[in-house]
Amino acid sequence: MKKVIALVMALVLCAGMCLSMSACGKKADFTVGICQLMEHESLDKATKGFTEALTEALEKEGKTVKFETQVAGEADLCTTVVSTLVAKNVDLIMGNATPALLAAANATTEIPVLGTSVTDYNDTFGGKIPANVSGTSDAVPFADQAQMMIDSLKLVEGDVVGVLYCSGESNSKIQYEAVKALFEAKGIVVKQYTFSATTELQTLTENACGECKAIYIPSDNTVADNDAIVGTICNEQKKTPVYTSYGGSICYASLAIDYYELGKETGKMAAEILLGNKTPADIEVATLTPAVSYNKELCNKLGIEIPAA
Repeated sequence: MKKVIALVMALVLCAGMCLSMSACGKKADFTVGICQLMEHESLDKATKGFTEALTEALEKEGKTVKFETQVAGEADLCTTVVSTLVAKNVDLIMGNATPALLAAANATTEIPVLGTSVTDYNDTFGGKIPANVSGTSDAVPFADQAQMMIDSLKLVEGDVVGVLYCSGESNSKIQYEAVKALFEAKGIVVKQYTFSATTELQTLTENACGECKAIYIPSDNTVADNDAIVGTICNEQKKTPVYTSYGGSICYASLAIDYYELGKETGKMAAEILLGNKTPADIEVATLTPAVSYNKELCNKLGIEIPAA
């Protein structure tokens, strides 16, 4: 009898706990798959902003969402991650970074696909964005970035700027071509430093510091994932100023967007799609207004005068 009473009490307690938990035993209204290229600060922030904004928007409508989040680790594995999400028939896929978005778009024409942390959608899709694809871009005004470097470092004709990026990232190549043209129009020499494996990054960075007055890094995921290497060499050893397109702690200055806010904007788009208010074709690719920031500690260390404005 005692065993029976104990069992009944346990069942009652369990039932009470389930009633007090809104999601206990209840299937979510939507399942959203996330393919993130790799783990680093910018992409992590974008994913966090996306999940929090989407969850909040759906909760306001009395809906719930379950996330299937996978980090590919490298571009070639994005296809495998996305194939798993498509097989699960998720309601929407978010591709965080260009290879993740491209893999998702190639895997399905039926499931809505949103991208974030992607520089140029038209270039990614050869000028024709699929009807089931939209999202947010991390593109920033390259002319303003280049001018910010010129002004703050007092660059003059003949000075050399090195551009460091991974050859496998198309978004980085786009940014390299843009800033190259802008610097060269001012008579500033641009040297390209590309790598395909991270084992090359240390030697390449050391070479760049020895040959250049400053280093420019596009919104390159591979460099961002290993920017401690770059920062140690440039800031601590060689005292060579680094400017990044994505912000971060290794640059003396940046003109960059907030990746958490970029992810939030993508999450709001996802809510509109899942609630049936819009389709991806109805949503224009959006970006954010970048903000200027200077790293006072690094500027002092490198002898860079922060503009009074």
